[in-house]
Amino acid sequence: MAKNIVWTTVFILIAGLLESALLEKLTLYDAKPDLALGILVYSAYVNGTMSGQLTGFISGIFIDFLSRAPLGLNALIRTIIGALGGLIRGRFFLGRVLLPMTLCAAATALKALMVFILHLLFAGAVPAYSLLEPKFWSELLLNTLSAPFLFGLLQLFKPLLVRREH
Repeated sequence: MAKNIVWTTVFILIAGLLESALLEKLTLYDAKPDLALGILVYSAYVNGTMSGQLTGFISGIFIDFLSRAPLGLNALIRTIIGALGGLIRGRFFLGRVLLPMTLCAAATALKALMVFILHLLFAGAVPAYSLLEPKFWSELLLNTLSAPFLFGLLQLFKPLLVRREH
């Protein structure tokens, strides 16, 4: 289990660096695809709850350092998303298009909902997503459309990212 958590975290860190460096220039209404979230969703779905929440927490802390978010915000959100993603492990066939799109869309919507709730609780510290603004809908669209390609790419690294059952 440790090997897949380490490798998934490495992939998420690479995605976080790509997002902050390269994808910053390619935005749609100031939104870019959250590749790190997609990798977390993939890992949680194929490895289960414990792996999902550990990967979510570790990668969330690193992403907190890369972003302007308050320390611990991404760790909390990604831990919850990793745990919930792991709960549905094995319940559905991981198809090539529909399920990855659905999982990433749900994770993006859940992330926005959690940020909104935390904004209500800590208004000065947590910037809010406005569900009526194009930025949220653009990110939702970008994450949903990039999911099949991202999951397909991650399938190439399955020996590193997926734990073997005993």
